[in-house]
Amino acid sequence: MTTEPGTFHWGHEALHLEIALDDHGSPRLTHLGRPGEAREIPGASLPLVEVTAAGHGRGWSGDRLIGTDLGGRLRHRSHRATRDGDWHTLTVHLHDPESGLTAEVTYRSPDGIPVLRGEVTLRNEGRAALHLESVSSLAVGCLTPRDPAAVEDAELLWAENDWLAECRWRRQPMRLTTPAHGGRVRNGHGRAGFTLNGQGTWSSCGRLPMGGLTDRRTGRTWVWQIEHNGGGWRWECAEHDRAVYAALFGPTDTHHGWRHSLEPGAAFRTVPAALSFSADGGPDAAFAALTRYRRAQRRPHADHRRLPVIFNDYMNCLMGDPTTGKLMPLVDAAADAGAEYFVIDAGWYDDDNGGWWTTVGAWEPAASRFPGERGIHEVLDRVRERGMVPGLWLEPEVIGVGSPMAKSLPDGAFFRRDGARVTEAGRHHLDLRHPAARAHLDRVVDRLVGEWGVGYLKLDHNIDPGSGTSAHPGETPGAGLLGHNRAHLDWLDGVLDRYPHLVLENCASGGMRWDDALLSRMQLQSTSDQQNLDLYAPIAASAPTAVTPEQGAVWAYPQPEDSPDEVAFTMAGALLGRIHLSGRLTELEPEARALVHEAVAAYKAIRADLPQAVPSWPLGLPAWDDPWIALALRTPDTTYLTAWRRPGTDATATLRLPHLRDTAARVDTLYPSASRAVPDWMPGTAELRLTLPTAPCAVLLRITPADHGTS
Repeated sequence: MTTEPGTFHWGHEALHLEIALDDHGSPRLTHLGRPGEAREIPGASLPLVEVTAAGHGRGWSGDRLIGTDLGGRLRHRSHRATRDGDWHTLTVHLHDPESGLTAEVTYRSPDGIPVLRGEVTLRNEGRAALHLESVSSLAVGCLTPRDPAAVEDAELLWAENDWLAECRWRRQPMRLTTPAHGGRVRNGHGRAGFTLNGQGTWSSCGRLPMGGLTDRRTGRTWVWQIEHNGGGWRWECAEHDRAVYAALFGPTDTHHGWRHSLEPGAAFRTVPAALSFSADGGPDAAFAALTRYRRAQRRPHADHRRLPVIFNDYMNCLMGDPTTGKLMPLVDAAADAGAEYFVIDAGWYDDDNGGWWTTVGAWEPAASRFPGERGIHEVLDRVRERGMVPGLWLEPEVIGVGSPMAKSLPDGAFFRRDGARVTEAGRHHLDLRHPAARAHLDRVVDRLVGEWGVGYLKLDHNIDPGSGTSAHPGETPGAGLLGHNRAHLDWLDGVLDRYPHLVLENCASGGMRWDDALLSRMQLQSTSDQQNLDLYAPIAASAPTAVTPEQGAVWAYPQPEDSPDEVAFTMAGALLGRIHLSGRLTELEPEARALVHEAVAAYKAIRADLPQAVPSWPLGLPAWDDPWIALALRTPDTTYLTAWRRPGTDATATLRLPHLRDTAARVDTLYPSASRAVPDWMPGTAELRLTLPTAPCAVLLRITPADHGTS
């Protein structure tokens, strides 16, 4: 490819990128979208990188981190396109002659998938340090044409995310936060817009590190994610130069107290971010593309193909109070139901009957809970005897203030600010950059996995120690937190390198650390701690927006007091994700127990399709209080659909499946087999009229072309 000033193109059959050099040799991303699509009205543009540093600010004050002096001065030096297997890569080298700052902008995209991944490496070729305050991971100024009508039609997407109320997508017109400017002068700049920030160690506390933009008229949609496992992230989306832009960042000075001194000869790498695209398929198509991308870029693991059924003793079951006596009957009940993993959740180390919160850290089994010569191994052996793989709950990054480890580990192994250890809710937080912290956790994992034969670890994280840590003078807490976050990912890679068949679940008070940095390594994501089956429905249905279906762990926790409809409701909710079976199975009546066994059998019959399926929402992305909720997963040949009817609404709803328009289809009820659901398929309008006569009620359907055989 040429390195002379002008315009250059890059991409593949699903994605096309155009970069133009201005008169000063500064590159601008002028088009991103479908190859060959008409561009009669060009989009606006931004520098490929936006950077602020002490002494190098912005040309227009306000809440936005675009229009930066350094970003605007970066000039094109060279670019190179390569391909490695299914991945296309474009690397653009930039430099600022005035400061000596250079930037290596790396765009990557998997073949045939309309998703762009961005990452930036800055280097200082100057003579003086540059004190960085913000660096964009991905900045795209051409999300809409430079056309006021396109901005008027734009709607923003984002997801509220709270403990017990995860993954609640919102949608609103962009003009509510980016009003049109009147007056005689139209400068094309605003001061505000729509921005979201994540803070602390929980990457998704308050909001998912995701967002989107959709044209309500044409269906043209963008969905983005910031692939960072800490709360130091930010995105902004607003109007600039009569078009809409999105700029995605890791931690910044203004919002996270992050600064980084880039000394001469040193380098800094941003957190990655990704942007998916749909030309006319709306949010469903953009989320489908993001699903394919997530599969392409995560660490390979056998669990992603096998999808074993997991029983966990916590939710609406033992609730952190496991003992040999309580676990043994559950082991048998779980095996009888068809579970393939059995996980002992929180409490297995607690010898103080609930006082464990401030004493955790050594991760030794409680003798009072597991008496006898074999202790906890009596239960683990029983799990294996019943043909299941044993698992344990672990909260690796915390040390209770009363734990012996709080004294035996050096101060440098913990988060500190102003020289003092950070304490939050009776706990200290490990800094995994320190060799002693990492060695301690490696010893724990080697004992539980290497010696005990545990094959599953549920890794939880239940405190937020705030802005971060300062490991040495001059380090800001935000910079220390970023360093720990990266060391955490490196530690996870090391664990899986040593134990490639170990299954790791990502949990943080349910879904408080729900991000693609962790999910690119870990095999499952805890979607919630929600105990109410009625409130779990919108969480389970929305989960595939933020995690691949085969990684989304959904609780299925039938209770002896539940009606048969309620048992089917909670079981059906997990059948298009990963079953996390729980509940008091030993107390169920025969009819309820049969519904549980039937659900597990139905899941095993369809699970081979789920790792290739992409999601859609036949009733739109669920709202928290929607009376009807629906999730579809589709492969080229089959569509699976779960529909929930909650109390207080009509018995019939109309679901839209546009990918099946004009297709004569067969609709089969997979679960529960005794359901009184009445589906009526209308191929001309691609609508399914579905009647569920009772509420709460849920059903799993399979929809196939009428001439396509089903097993």
